[in-house]
Formats: sequence, C-alpha cells, structure tokens
Amino acid sequence: MKTKSNQLKISALLTFAIAVFALTFGISTAAQEQDNQRQRVIGTPAITPTPRNDQSITALQSQIRFILSRNELQRGQVGVKIVDLNTSRLVYETNGEKYFMPASNMKSYTVAAAIERLSPNFRFSTSVYAPAMPNESGNLKGNLTIYGRGDVSFSTAFYDGDYYKGLDALAEKIVQAGIKKIEGDLIGDDSYFSGNPTPFTWEWDDMQWNWGVEISALNVNNNSVDLSVKPSSVGAPCNVLLLPASPVFKIQNTCVTSANGTPRNLKVTKKLEQNILEISGSMPAGDKTYTGYIAVSRPAEMFIALLRQSLEKKGVVITGRNSLINPKAKYFSQTAPIEIAKIESAPLSIIAQKTMKPSQNMFTETLLWTLGEQLGDKTKPNLSSAERGIGVVSNFLTQVGIASDAVKQYDGSGLSRHNLITPNSAVQLYTFMSKSRYAQAWNDSLTIGGIDGTLRNRFKNTKAAGNVRGKTGTIDQVSALSGYVTTDAGEKVVFSIIINGVAETSIRQAVIDEIVVALANFNGRF
Repeated sequence: MKTKSNQLKISALLTFAIAVFALTFGISTAAQEQDNQRQRVIGTPAITPTPRNDQSITALQSQIRFILSRNELQRGQVGVKIVDLNTSRLVYETNGEKYFMPASNMKSYTVAAAIERLSPNFRFSTSVYAPAMPNESGNLKGNLTIYGRGDVSFSTAFYDGDYYKGLDALAEKIVQAGIKKIEGDLIGDDSYFSGNPTPFTWEWDDMQWNWGVEISALNVNNNSVDLSVKPSSVGAPCNVLLLPASPVFKIQNTCVTSANGTPRNLKVTKKLEQNILEISGSMPAGDKTYTGYIAVSRPAEMFIALLRQSLEKKGVVITGRNSLINPKAKYFSQTAPIEIAKIESAPLSIIAQKTMKPSQNMFTETLLWTLGEQLGDKTKPNLSSAERGIGVVSNFLTQVGIASDAVKQYDGSGLSRHNLITPNSAVQLYTFMSKSRYAQAWNDSLTIGGIDGTLRNRFKNTKAAGNVRGKTGTIDQVSALSGYVTTDAGEKVVFSIIINGVAETSIRQAVIDEIVVALANFNGRF
C-alpha cells in the first residue's frame, strides 16, 4: 500500500509540473506572438540575434604564448609587455624588465624628449653673418659666414626630392639682404656642436652608408649622396652618377661592363673619413641599375659648395674661397658680426614625422645633440653635445616615472649595439606620451601599419592595417615594435615587443606581426 501511495504522489507531482510548464509556455508563446504581430504592424522585420562569441583574455594570452613557442625563437630572447591603455590592466608580459637591444626603438625616447622639452613649435635657425652690411652697390667687404645650428631641413625630405631647393631658399635670403658681390671667403661655421661627428659605439661598416652619416651643424641632403651604377657596352667602364653634383666627392671607377649573362661582381667602397668613392668589379651588359646612398664626410663642406653654386646661379660674385670653422675652433674671429639674414626650419612637429616614420638616424642624432646644446648641463665643458643630450633624455625619463637603470642610452637613433631598454620602459613612455599635452604631435610622428613609413608594407589586409601606430626597430639580429593598437572590441592597448638574437629578420617580424594582429582581432574585454 505504501508503494502504491508513493506512486500516486509522484504521478500527481508530474501532472502538476506538466500543467505549469504548458501554462507558462502558452503565455510566453502568446506574448511573443503579440510582439511579432506588433512588429509586423509597424513594418519592422523580426531579427534573430547572432550570439557573440567573445574571446577571453585567457584565450588571448594562450594565443600569444603559442606564437612565442616557435622553434626558431628558442635560441633568442623575446620581451613582450602589453597593457590596456585606459585601465593600465596588464594583458600580457614576458621578460618585461629584462634588457634588450632596441635598434631604432631608441628613437622613441629621443624624439619624445625633444617634443616634450623643445615643444612641437621649436624651429632650427641658420644665421648669415658679415662684418658689415653690403654697400649701395651690393658689395660685401669681407667674409660671409653661415652659422649652422643643426637644421636638418636643407634636405630632399622637405623639398619633394629636390637636391637644391633647401639651399636655394637660403641663397635667396642672402640675395634679399642686398648682396651682389662677396669680396672675401664663403665660410661654413660648423662649431655649434661639440664632440666626434659620429658616436664612438657605431660600427665602421655602417659609416659608409646613409644610415651611418656624420652629424653636423650644417647638414645638407641627409648628409649623403645618391649613387647609381649601370653597365654600358661590353668591355667599357660602367656609368657612375652621384647626385647632387658636387666637387666635394672624388670617384675612382674601375668597374667594367662584362658580357650579358655573367654574374654581377660590383663592389662599392667609401673610404672612412674621406669623400673618395671606389667603384670596382664588373656588371653584365643589360643588368639593372645599382642604387645606393653614400655617407658624406665633413658634410659642412658640401653645404658650402652647394650654397656657392646656388649663389652664383643667382648672379652673386664670390672672390674668395670656401672654408670651414670646425667644431674645435672658436666661433668668429672678427668682432661684433652682423646677422644680415636668417632662415628657419619647419617646426619640430613636422621634423618628428620625417624622423620617426622613415626611421631617419641623422635627424634623431641631431635632435639629441640639439637637446644637449639647448638644455644640457653646461657646468661640465668637457661633455660633448651628445653626452649633454643623453643627460636631458635621462632626466625626462625619470620624470615620466621610468627607473633610472631601465634605459642605457649611447646614441639617439639606436644604431649603436650598446643601447639597452626594457619593454616595460617603452610601455611607460608610450603611455605617458598618449596623455601628454603634445600627444597629437607624438601620435602624428608614428608610422601607421600598412600605410606609411617603415610599416607601409606590413599588416596589409588585416585589422591592424590603418590601426597600429608605433616605432619599428631593425638591426642585425634585432627587431622591435612599440606602439598602440585598438582591438576589435574598441579597447586601445599599448605594447612593446622586442626580439634579440634571432638571425632571420623575416622570422622576427612575423612573430611581432602575429601578436599585433592577434590584439587587433581580439573582441573580448580586458
């Protein structure tokens, strides 16, 4: 009887549950049908929502770890720091406080300090001095001295590739001052900066190319010349052309055109500290033109030579010779010179873009040296302009909150293999600059993925294209990228990824790009 009673109770409960379910389902169905009818009445189609499959931060971290597990990275070192820019929440980190060679990521520290300490409106100035004003006939009795302060904008980069327009603008200023004849020398005063014209820690084989040029108070055309070598007829010398044309360079050409189909055996050698270019070996007939960009020793010499050409084209007669006042000489032997003309550069906001986007070494070094001369410690006269500049950058980084030992700086550009940074310091710097009063100038200086600068050929056809902004870095066995990227969910992150000790550039860049694309694709919340 007890068993039968229990069965009856269970049956009753089941019947009650079914009735409740039917009633609830019926009400719900009826209500939904009324909503559907209402939507149909006002003409709005019924939409079935697609469930969003948001990623988790754990899944993203696992994805990054998988990318970093590639066998090709086993013998190298990788540092990664990724932070949510708005909340400062850590997204991912490995070796964030370890030292890495930054390559051109070093430029971020130098340019940020320049923007913050000099302001985006800072302009380089170049002065033209004479012992007196020209007379009514336009004759200047005495030397005309060009006093440089490091202006980098006498350059093809600022004049749409024209080699001469920058100095033409200066020559026009001199003509406007009334000068028609200079009865004396044309002098280039290169004494504004102090120290060796190239950092001591640069490697000698970099110094014959445009990425390892000398720094000068009188810069011109990136302190380099454009070289082209092409074959002629079999047995004849190869054709060699240097631009801009200048008497400063001497070419020793022994390159011979060989038979079509033979291998190219061309050798280009620029002698250290000499403007002598040796072109040797052979090029097969019909071979493609070789192009290169050769460093100029004592660029102030080229500055004055090209300026003289421009003045003479404008009808100015110069009776004397070209000469230089070097950095070791005292500024001006004559008393109380008169500034008869002056020209200013584009603002630093523009110079920063033309420095960071193409990763221009000479521009960055000049900014570092300028920081030293403008704001550096003058109580120690034996310090070079570069050493003073490094002191200014160091003080700036301390104020940002970066540990004093987190950055070891030996130059401004990152060409030195002695520079060391931590990924964490890069993230701290980029976080600070994103909130700076000069954040727009900083942001505009950064290269954009798939669009311009050193990232123009990377990230195309991905969500990082037109999205990621930052600074690259590449030297032998080193690749880096620090910057910002916005996730698919609209979260902005700041990151620094540095790889050292991996031989293949393509592998290093592929790893960096995979991580950045993973961030761009991330649709979850941090």
